[in-house]
Amino acid sequence: MIARHWKGIAKPELADAYEQHLLSETFPHLLQIKGFIKASILKRRLAAGIEFLIITQWDSLSSIKAFAGEDIEIAVIPQKVREMMVHYDDKAFHYEVAKEFDREN
Repeated sequence: MIARHWKGIAKPELADAYEQHLLSETFPHLLQIKGFIKASILKRRLAAGIEFLIITQWDSLSSIKAFAGEDIEIAVIPQKVREMMVHYDDKAFHYEVAKEFDREN
């Protein structure tokens, strides 16, 4: 399993709109892609705005290519989202999920 990480800092007054964009547009789109497993939204308040860390999980790098294109490190950031941000990463980072731990393990 592969975890894809991306960070951006939203303008404080647009943070709720960004979160709604993820829930109503981005994540439903991801559900249509074979190999997508799940997504998480993490956020925290910073002086510059609200920082978001978006983590998606996929069954393989080839599944990520169906979303991101051939160069999976290039972040997928619609213009609408760019306008909501103070700063954002141009690249996404990928990690192999080595182990998971929860109450069931």
